[in-house]
Amino acid sequence: MSKSRRVVGALLASVFLLVSLAGVALANEKVAVINPQQVMFQHPKFEQTQKQIKAVMDKKQNEAKAAIDKEKDNNKKAQIFQAKRQEAAVEEKKLMDPLFKDIDMAIRSVCKAKAVTVVVDKNAVFFGGLDITDDVVQELKKKNAGN
Repeated sequence: MSKSRRVVGALLASVFLLVSLAGVALANEKVAVINPQQVMFQHPKFEQTQKQIKAVMDKKQNEAKAAIDKEKDNNKKAQIFQAKRQEAAVEEKKLMDPLFKDIDMAIRSVCKAKAVTVVVDKNAVFFGGLDITDDVVQELKKKNAGN
């Protein structure tokens, strides 16, 4: 019984030490939160990109409809539909990637200026963290003002 108490005591001491060290590590971190949806929707090029995406989607949908209308085999119709959907997704990604890159660079710039080491989605945080959403939006507007 005495031996098991020592093992349990040693185990508890180890856990306490690990938790304490983790607390020290976190104390050195400056955590910020961001609302990624708000940042995306306020990106200066978001509306223009959405119009381009809609045009691509409409084109792919029309291409799919025309090809499907000519086809008799239901399996081939499904393949055509999937292929056009895949093509549309690739095009959407190509159009959105520059916005994601802009946002990433703006976040990095704001974090550097504010000495932030960790950024977390605001919706995943119950309490705390410096909200840098507006700062990131302003940085995006500043970077895209000349374009």
